[in-house]
Amino acid sequence: MNKVITHSLFTDFDIDLFKAGKHYRLYEKLGAHLIEVNGVKGVYFAVWAPTASSVSVVGDFNYWVQGEHQLQVRWDSSGIWEGFIPDVSKGALYKYKIQSNINGVTTEKADPFALYCEKPPHTASVVWDLDYKWKDENWMQNRHNHNDLDKPYSVYEVHLGSWKRADHNRFLSYLELADDLVAYVKETGFTHVEFMPIMEYPYDPSWGYQLTGYFAPTSRFGKPQDLMVLIDKLHQAGIGVILDWVPSHFPEDAHGLGFFDGSNLYEHPDRRKGYHPDWKSLVFNYGRNEVRAFLISNALFWLQHYHVDGLRVDAVASMLYLDYSRKEGEWEANIFGGNENLETISFLKEFNEVIYSNYSGVQTIAEESTSFSMVSRPTSFGGLGFGMKWMMGWMHDTLQYFQRETVYRKYHQNELSFAMTYAFTENFMLPFSHDEVVYGKKSLIYKMPGDEWQRFANLRLLYGYMFTHPGTKLLFMGAEFGQTSEWNFEQSLDWHLLQYDLHSGIKKLITDLNQFYKSQPALYEKQFSGEGFEWINYLDHQNAVLSYIRKGNNENENVIVVCNFTPVVRENYRIGVPHKGKLKEIFNTDATIYGGSGIQNSENLHIDSISYDGRDYSVALILPPLSVVAFSFT
Repeated sequence: MNKVITHSLFTDFDIDLFKAGKHYRLYEKLGAHLIEVNGVKGVYFAVWAPTASSVSVVGDFNYWVQGEHQLQVRWDSSGIWEGFIPDVSKGALYKYKIQSNINGVTTEKADPFALYCEKPPHTASVVWDLDYKWKDENWMQNRHNHNDLDKPYSVYEVHLGSWKRADHNRFLSYLELADDLVAYVKETGFTHVEFMPIMEYPYDPSWGYQLTGYFAPTSRFGKPQDLMVLIDKLHQAGIGVILDWVPSHFPEDAHGLGFFDGSNLYEHPDRRKGYHPDWKSLVFNYGRNEVRAFLISNALFWLQHYHVDGLRVDAVASMLYLDYSRKEGEWEANIFGGNENLETISFLKEFNEVIYSNYSGVQTIAEESTSFSMVSRPTSFGGLGFGMKWMMGWMHDTLQYFQRETVYRKYHQNELSFAMTYAFTENFMLPFSHDEVVYGKKSLIYKMPGDEWQRFANLRLLYGYMFTHPGTKLLFMGAEFGQTSEWNFEQSLDWHLLQYDLHSGIKKLITDLNQFYKSQPALYEKQFSGEGFEWINYLDHQNAVLSYIRKGNNENENVIVVCNFTPVVRENYRIGVPHKGKLKEIFNTDATIYGGSGIQNSENLHIDSISYDGRDYSVALILPPLSVVAFSFT
């Protein structure tokens, strides 16, 4: 006997929106919802399974017996099965047992809209709620002052499972991180944290990028409300939260989205579009209305219920190109004969339009590694609509340059200056992410050439160059203190290194660079505009020196930056400046507090009426070895 009471949360309008792909709050309808019907408490279940002949809810409340609680199909061709089961309570474990109309296939699936999941390797969904009393009202009301494009934006990228571990290599919980991580990020001065995927995932070596529970924070670190506490405390500390979001692919695990109801429901049915050869995973069908609604609803869910301030969208390049990682004959051109995935382009535009029209003070950030144009331009101008895009070319060229022995750098200065030819074609974020310190690429400190002192001086120079270069900033955890080993997701960062002066000096440098970045409007007010940058001299290859001006809204607050990419101290090094007055050194990566040699310029530098670098005025400086020195006018 079916013990399911007929009930629905859907209106006819909901169904029309769902079919059209325009229902952006599906999490309010689909999934498991604790409600009361006719005075009886229980759970309303709803799942999309259009090719099913029957759907049963199986769980610990019915001994996992198929047929005990059969859902009822809606007769409106929506493919939704639903019903209310009395006396099921919060914490109950469940899955959907789906009998397909296709060859009698039976699947047993976790709920795509589950709010909570069993701790891996277990795979059941958990009936849960999202009740929580937030205390971040001040942040939410004013977060545009932290998240707008003309504000300082310095991101600390974190893998929660390996940032720090407790005794016996145990994960820290969300609640423990709410103390330790929040205090650390506040101390080091980052404006934002970015969490590598925290949605439920079955396989630790995927780092979270193979999701099975899109609406459930992983139970590895605690309950959903525990994650809310972590985000709440970050907000109360004035720190924004970005989540990695993965709409590009999903794993084939038996309990996941793949082959959900015996058909290619979420994945594209054509393997040339529906299978990712690099990651051996499935690709969403971006042309299917209901799938688009699922993904956009998921994005809005994290913004609404977890108060996140941005989504960094993973692997956008793999979504945009039909031939991405595919050989000739393994892909089919679009209707115009090109390699662009037109369905993906349409989806990403809609995703960004919905995000920005529903939430103020948030950002979407694209990890897009190609020259696809206008990724971070408004859709009204023909762009994809992202707020920012990772500047992968800058990252690659910069690291390639820094890995060169300093004696050869004079032959490769174009590897640094070239970035300025395209720096303002997008709203670029400068990333030194987790991808740069794994798989034999070495840690950042060990990418640097020279002896120990030169390695650390080069790393300080790299960070000084990054923080004074146009664009927002992103550093992967461990980079801020000179982690020596490659990142290992199975263990904590090497925190013991902070007992050594050179490593604690790097941490002090990053702390001060974050403060410097936030205190100098010239470094962020026009960080995405050519008006915010002016070369002084990028042609001094012989000395391997770059000099430039960063500009904000007030020209009296302009910052002059000079970078010396060699270990040679350059005395009486002259640069042209725009007007008379005096210069004051305001930042020096060679300071002794950072582990440097302590060479610095005098208190006030007199500007001479000597023409240089095509300017009427100039000033003579001393350039410390392997350093970035910044100056302001007094």
